[in-house]
Amino acid sequence: MSLTTAHSVVAPSATSKLVAGTIIVAYALISIVPLLWIFATSFKTPPDSIAYPPKIVFQPSLEGYCNLFSTRTRQTPEYINSLGPATGLCDETVRKRNMVIAGPSNFMPRFVNSLIIAFGSTFCAVFLGTLSAYGFSRFKVPLADDLLFFILSTRMMPPIAVAIPIYLMYRELGLSDTALGMILLYTAVNVSLAVWLLKGFIDEIPREYEEAAMIDGYTRLQAFWRTVLPQATTGIAATAIFCLIFAWNEYAFAALLTSGTAQTAPPFIPTIIGEGGQDWPAVAAGTTIFLVPILVFTILLRKQLLRGITFGAVRK
Repeated sequence: MSLTTAHSVVAPSATSKLVAGTIIVAYALISIVPLLWIFATSFKTPPDSIAYPPKIVFQPSLEGYCNLFSTRTRQTPEYINSLGPATGLCDETVRKRNMVIAGPSNFMPRFVNSLIIAFGSTFCAVFLGTLSAYGFSRFKVPLADDLLFFILSTRMMPPIAVAIPIYLMYRELGLSDTALGMILLYTAVNVSLAVWLLKGFIDEIPREYEEAAMIDGYTRLQAFWRTVLPQATTGIAATAIFCLIFAWNEYAFAALLTSGTAQTAPPFIPTIIGEGGQDWPAVAAGTTIFLVPILVFTILLRKQLLRGITFGAVRK
């Protein structure tokens, strides 16, 4: 008698696991190489950053970060010697190139603007999206399908198509170059995504939870707050990440509608000019720092994101 081993047609075979794992690892390596190159460039000197062939092994330097956070002026060696000893690492670094630090740069105000606008618009979009999604999910809304399609259609056109009308409207309303104007704009763009994502999550939450709560004496709002909202946490976290990524990285509207007071980091970083042209180490340093908040936010919510993406995929 010959022994046979049963194999499930659903479970992946060892070969398919190996192929899938290889593809995933290759994709991850290809995706991370540009980020690693940007990180390495931030620790190069300006000559090393434009060297050809590109330097993989180099002497690390913090000149890029010093140039990012400060403005510099060229001075004569006699004037620099008259200043006395350097007061810090950045001061010592710039003096080697016959320059002195004239003051702080505009990077930090732009970075703070990005934090305020991105997180503020994300909160507003998720808040409004949650309430709207709950209404569409739990109540009989006339023409609900048509309204949902209309909400989704607002994301079908490229943002640049409505850039000029929005610019003219903001100029008339006095919202140009203001944080409030950018928060309202990003909220309007993201709320459609939030409604569609959160409606799917709320549809999966049984209505019996709310009915039981209201039988116990809770109002509709209290039942929503105490029963539905905790169950929708994973969906809210996943939606917040997607909304934040858009608002954090958005460039077109930020470049068109802001120039100084409310300018964010994306349109500011490419304008960093050093001696002789683009200061690539400073640009790479700004990009590296710019990646940190969104990376930390995603890591903190990674469990909710994974659960949110797979929520409702397996039904009992």
